[in-house]
Amino acid sequence: MRTRIAISFALVAGLALGQAQPKPKSQKEVEAIQAIFSAQDPDSRIAAAEKLLTDFADTEFKAIALQVAAASAQQKNDFEKMVVYAERTIEADPKNYAAMLMLANGIAQRTREFDLDKEEKLTRSEKYAKNAMDIVKTAAKPRPDIPDADWESAKKSYLAQGYEALGLGAMVRKKYGDAATQFQAALDASPEPATVVRLAAAYNLANKPDDAIAALDKLNTMADVHPAIKSAAAQERNNSVKLKGGTGAAKPATPAAPAPGAVPTAPAPTTPPAK
Repeated sequence: MRTRIAISFALVAGLALGQAQPKPKSQKEVEAIQAIFSAQDPDSRIAAAEKLLTDFADTEFKAIALQVAAASAQQKNDFEKMVVYAERTIEADPKNYAAMLMLANGIAQRTREFDLDKEEKLTRSEKYAKNAMDIVKTAAKPRPDIPDADWESAKKSYLAQGYEALGLGAMVRKKYGDAATQFQAALDASPEPATVVRLAAAYNLANKPDDAIAALDKLNTMADVHPAIKSAAAQERNNSVKLKGGTGAAKPATPAAPAPGAVPTAPAPTTPPAK
């Protein structure tokens, strides 16, 4: 199942997102780059990226290697390492919206209501999200061989990540109406089952159970919904029913809340680069 957590690594295989197309300086460097994209698991990709950066300090593929490492750390749910790699990616490529979106969503998901630095973290997340979305809207294809239709779909997915981050931040601030607006915008850009559950949670917390049920009904039209997402959706539907019956306030499903246990998604695809 494709997710909006990370677009296929193939999209960044040949070009740093905010820079001119890089070029390898030797066959050894080519082999080191290929090792990143041929790696079969996150740890192997991170190791290959680090080896490229160590063996070829002046490589023009620095931002690409760091971005892949950040996405791989994200796949492992290693937030701290993702932050380090994503921030290093932005240092190497200040317009790297993929890294900005990883940071925007990661920070929002791990911010709690009573964190002393809650507003600082949410403001940072919001800035990353909005900056990334502004760049995405006019971004050129990262590789010339990517079909136009695929790139337009990818751009919508990137935009959806931005809306998702803004929605998660609004949830922490208990601005449930704003959160619902952002989650709906994410769904309009690129439908994802996890976002449907988050939208339903926002509606329930805004005391709009009918809207929550209507949102959850859309899951029936989506293919390959992860069992954990189905479970979270069932919990949200129960919340909606309780609200309609007047038996108590809604309690958001843990997977739908902006927390480390956020709605699970399937691993991002690891398509190797086109040759």
